[in-house]
Formats: sequence, structure tokens, C-alpha cells
Amino acid sequence: MDTYRLLVVDDEPTVRELLSATLRFAGYTVGAAATGSEALESARHEPPDLVLLDVMLPDMDGFEVIRRLRELPRPLGGGRPGQIPVLFLTARDAAEDKVNGLRLGGDDYVTKPFNLEELLARIEAVLRRTGLLPDDRTLRVGDLEVDPDGRQVRKAGHTVRLSPTEFRLLHYLILNAGRVVSKAQILEHVWRYDFAGDSSIVDTYVSYIRRKIDTVEPKLVHTMHGVGYVLRKPRS
Repeated sequence: MDTYRLLVVDDEPTVRELLSATLRFAGYTVGAAATGSEALESARHEPPDLVLLDVMLPDMDGFEVIRRLRELPRPLGGGRPGQIPVLFLTARDAAEDKVNGLRLGGDDYVTKPFNLEELLARIEAVLRRTGLLPDDRTLRVGDLEVDPDGRQVRKAGHTVRLSPTEFRLLHYLILNAGRVVSKAQILEHVWRYDFAGDSSIVDTYVSYIRRKIDTVEPKLVHTMHGVGYVLRKPRS
């Protein structure tokens, strides 16, 4: 499973934190920058798969940032030089700004305030148009299939009905297939940052999932005592 790296460039700390948390929750790896210079430096050292770029930055505007980004190599290899996808995310909603941003090579232009679900859909659309995101995003481990777009789960060809929280938990586990994740990590990504309850809720929901997808051998979800949980492919 490929993990896509997004770079959020915005000088407002609240916006950066909200976007970063939302995008991590959606399964992306996220970097953040408060200025155009920081964004360019970050992109040079670790090229992102997509940049969410504010136009109004303290050191240079987003239009200058995209000009300089276009001189950097495209991520994931094999692409034309200077084609890191850029989605403008800004309060500047004048028609001339949108036209300017798109003419400079921006892949989309979203104005603030924005709807998070719509923004996630636009990010996916840009990644698909640029050939980075395959049309079929179904995640598979063994005979388990998780479709994040349709929020569907199938096990051995049969549809499995999960609650919204169960789906978020299973989605997070399969995104990290083969890697042990702690209860703290699960709480952060599934119940978000505002959860202040008992961490035993993770054990409870893991047991719910097991009753629905792990009723027969070989099991997919494993407990790593004192550490956390891991979802891994059965051994051949």
C-alpha cells in the first residue's frame, strides 16, 4: 500500500493543524510549512506528491512558490520535470486570482472557508488526474477487501457490515498492514485528538472487528501484548 505525502503550506497555525490532522486521519503522510521558503526547502529534501498552497504567505505569494516548485522534480519518479501537483487553498476568491493560479500550473483552486469532505475529494481527484492515485483504491490483505471511497468491506467475497467507528478502525489497521500500531496511535487516528476516555475502548472495538472478519483461521488481526495491534497477511 502506497502512502502519499502531502505538504500543507499556510501561515495560519490553526489552519495548518486542522488540515494536517484531517489529512493524517484520511491516511496521508503530511508535512507542513508556514512560509514559501519553508515549503520550497521541504519540497527539495522530500518531494511531496501534492502541495496544498495558500496564496497569501508572509515572504512570497503562492504564485511565486508554484513558479519555483515547477523547477523541482516530480515525485514518485518517471514523470516530467517540474510537475509536482498543486492545489491552491486560499481566501483570495477573485476570478483573476483563480485564473492566474491555474495558468501557472495549479491543478485546482479551493477558496476558504472550505468543506473538509469536498477538499478530500478534490485532493483525490488531483492525484488521479496526475496518475499518482489509481482509480481502484481498494485495500487488500489476504481475502479482506476495504474500499475507502465506498466505505465497503468484503471478507472472502462476502459483504461485512461495520459501524462508522469500526470502519475507521479497520481502515487504519489495513493502511498500516504489517506494522504494529499502539493504542495511543489508534486513539489519535480513529477517535481523533479530542478523545479523553479509557483506552480500553480500543480493545473493545478490536473485539467487535474480530467477530466480523476473523471468525475463521487464519486470523488477520493480532495482539502484540504490551504494544498494540497489527493486521497482517496470513503466512502461506
